[in-house]
Amino acid sequence: MKMTVRRCVALCLLWLLPAGAGPARPVPLPADAPDPVRAEHGLVVSAHVEASAAGAEILKRGGNAVDAAVATGFALAVVYPAAGNLGGGGFMVIRLADGTTTTIDYRERAPAAATRTMYQDEAGNVLPELSREGYLASGVPGSVAGLLLAHERYGTLPLKDVLAPAIRLAEEGFVLPRWQAARFNAYYDAFSAYESTARYFTLGDASRSYREGDRFVQKDLAAVLKRIRKDGRDGFYRGRTADLIVAEMQRGGGLITHEDLAAYEAVERPPVVGSFHGHRIITMGPPSSGGVALLQLLRAVEPYDLREMGWNSSATVHLMGEAMRRVYADRAHWLGDPDYVRVPVQELISRAYMDRRMADFNPYRADTSVTMTHGDPFAHESTETTHYSVVDAAGNAVSTTTTLNSFFGSKVVVDGAGFFLNNEMDDFSAKPGVPNQFGLVGAEANAIEPGKRMLSSMTPTIVERPDGTPMLVVGAPGGSTIITTVFQVIVNMVVYGMDVQEAVSAPRIHHQWLPDELWYEPFGLQRDVVDNLKRRGWRVVDRGAPWGRAHAIAVAEGETEVRANDAATERFEVVTARRVLLGGVDPRGNGAAIGY
Repeated sequence: MKMTVRRCVALCLLWLLPAGAGPARPVPLPADAPDPVRAEHGLVVSAHVEASAAGAEILKRGGNAVDAAVATGFALAVVYPAAGNLGGGGFMVIRLADGTTTTIDYRERAPAAATRTMYQDEAGNVLPELSREGYLASGVPGSVAGLLLAHERYGTLPLKDVLAPAIRLAEEGFVLPRWQAARFNAYYDAFSAYESTARYFTLGDASRSYREGDRFVQKDLAAVLKRIRKDGRDGFYRGRTADLIVAEMQRGGGLITHEDLAAYEAVERPPVVGSFHGHRIITMGPPSSGGVALLQLLRAVEPYDLREMGWNSSATVHLMGEAMRRVYADRAHWLGDPDYVRVPVQELISRAYMDRRMADFNPYRADTSVTMTHGDPFAHESTETTHYSVVDAAGNAVSTTTTLNSFFGSKVVVDGAGFFLNNEMDDFSAKPGVPNQFGLVGAEANAIEPGKRMLSSMTPTIVERPDGTPMLVVGAPGGSTIITTVFQVIVNMVVYGMDVQEAVSAPRIHHQWLPDELWYEPFGLQRDVVDNLKRRGWRVVDRGAPWGRAHAIAVAEGETEVRANDAATERFEVVTARRVLLGGVDPRGNGAAIGY
């Protein structure tokens, strides 16, 4: 019955398309993609079921999407310590029901004692381990300041109500699912290297392991959250919690001081806005490179008939790969903290500039990244990040990406507080031209300076339809692959007509200029497509594992419900038209969509 109804709806959609709008060939969709999760009033999609439930609880209590996003963010700090955090940072894109848009930048900052050569030896050689693990790897955390700023300016419920689910989860504990117990066990050696981390995240003996169904209680973390409930940002950046952070830094030779914590401020910035086939793209600007790069990619492929070329065909992949090559070359040169360097955002995302960047595109032969450099717009992240999306009954929408950088960040837990600190200092250019842990190369714009925010690939995004109504809230983790993941989800929906679940499930490709490799997920490209790409000159690499865990919400305005009256004769009736929220949970992870 399910397939019959879906087939009927698909035929109706094709009938409604204008002449010539349909694909030249059937669009292959991900096999066995489930239906999106449906809700009529509010919906939260995040990396952990308990965090999604926390956000949904706030929506049901009358909170708006910002309240729910803040509740989800604090809950993730409890139940998803690999990336959810108090000791990291992130970005939030907000679209209110009246169409007002804004963003909150709570990216970490370099401590005042940081220097541009702090990860180099006397000969100038980069010592990458220093920026990737341990006490020197951490920037000043921004998550608490950012979430509180969003709540103060755009939330509606009292802070105590919004924090209640996270405090409950920390104080009373939550039940470990099998995947999370296994993850804790897998990191036993890394956790054991730091006394405070071992105290909170191991059972004290290599022969003892976490098991599915164990209740994980975090009393010290609950105390931190209660201090935030009582004193707001001063409950984290001053007082007892700040003392604990600084004491941990001093034990291990870290740089973060009381002055660094007290001086940290989240920043509200205007979004970066562009268009794609008439849809308005609202996304994050610098110090995230994600929004600029996303709009560049969309601009680069928009002039081409992707529907005619075919989804994941060799022609389409070749085009996308060349667009990615050019955009990541630009990212390496131009992007940085706008409070420290001038980033030519509008020039980079202009149609004229991207037309020039793609002017030498050869549809039959791949370029090489050795000869490809950045463009001149004036001429004329671990992969362990997490994303969550929220839409409420009034139509407010929030897209949030937050991170510690690597799995469990620096691997250092603040003793007495129970949370991990980030290793975001690796997202700076330790030395211009030398790649970070994701293979991303940076330049002077992203060199280390005291107080500076490191460049990021996080790409929280909201898409509006041509008529101005909200269509999609989307984002993803995945380090350097975040940008290309969000790009492909949007293309999958806008160009190929996939539903939100199909769009986030679909196999992905990735190219980031350097290394000069075109990556694809296992079984993501057909054999003849791979062979064709190789003949065009690509070095095509099966990465051996999928990447990214996109979490998205599609807003179906005036969706028509179709019901079967008689399965035997396939007679259908239209019941009603209504607004429906559709949640897409990436099968690459263990996330959940919860709504009502």
